[in-house]
This record gives sequence, structure tokens and C-alpha cells, in this order.
Amino acid sequence: MFVERLNRISDRIEGALALSLVARDGIPVESVRPAGGGGERLDLDALAAELLTQVKAISENHSDLSVGRVRQFAITTDRYTIMVTAVTDDYYLLLVMGERGNYGRARFELVRARLMFAEDLE
Repeated sequence: MFVERLNRISDRIEGALALSLVARDGIPVESVRPAGGGGERLDLDALAAELLTQVKAISENHSDLSVGRVRQFAITTDRYTIMVTAVTDDYYLLLVMGERGNYGRARFELVRARLMFAEDLE
């Protein structure tokens, strides 16, 4: 069920290389990689663990600012744009896009996906 949804979401995001549903501990539950997209060489397990650690650190370290919990976190490098979106308190979506990825469309689709997944994961 999750794989089908992840595939539909990634198909709607130009430049998507990988999309994962990740548990709070940083371990991917399910992942998809569009064929021929170049995402095959990415270590999603390591990437998910590292980025979820960063999201938790930002949320915890900035609680004194009273800005709320992190809903979406993005990093852009010279090769990838990586987005982490909270689905529930215990699950996140991790998207990796190539240089030609559509950032705005990705944000839109991840918000839609959050709403779709939230019902099943709460």
C-alpha cells in the first residue's frame, strides 16, 4: 500500500530520485526510486538517519524560540535537493531530487502526501 502511494507521489515530482517513508528513529519503512533517475547510488538508510537526527535536533534546540515543531526541512547541495516532511510525530517523508527537480511542486506534493498518509499512520 505505501509503495504504491510513494510511486504515485514521486511520479508527480519532476526530478525525483528517491522517496521514502521514514520512521522517527531514522529507519526507512518503504522507499521508491524511479527507474533511470540516478537515485540507485544513494544510501537512503544513512541519509534518512542523518537528516532525521538533524530535524530532531532543530526541533529540540529551538524549543525556547517557541516557533513550533519542524514540519519541513530542506537542504540543497550542488547535486541534490533533499526535503524531509513530517507526516505525524512518528513518521516523515524523505524526498531526494536531482538538479532539475521542481522545488515548488515537490513542496506541494509533500504537503498533499502528508495529508494522505496521516490517516493511516496515526
